[in-house]
Amino acid sequence: MNEIKITKKNREDDGHKVISVRMRTETINQLEDLSKSTNRSRNELINILLETALGKVKVEENN
Repeated sequence: MNEIKITKKNREDDGHKVISVRMRTETINQLEDLSKSTNRSRNELINILLETALGKVKVEENN
């Protein structure tokens, strides 16, 4: 049997960084429910939701 060689991937190479975020328990519970109903990880959902929200942000100047 031939060996299958897989090189280790450096996390920095994939364009992602790990961060720590404090969230309310209610928000985490909502993410858990959504995760279960969509078969997606919390991480994947957080990224989808943030990317969607960031595309809709409009910065308003203070009056």
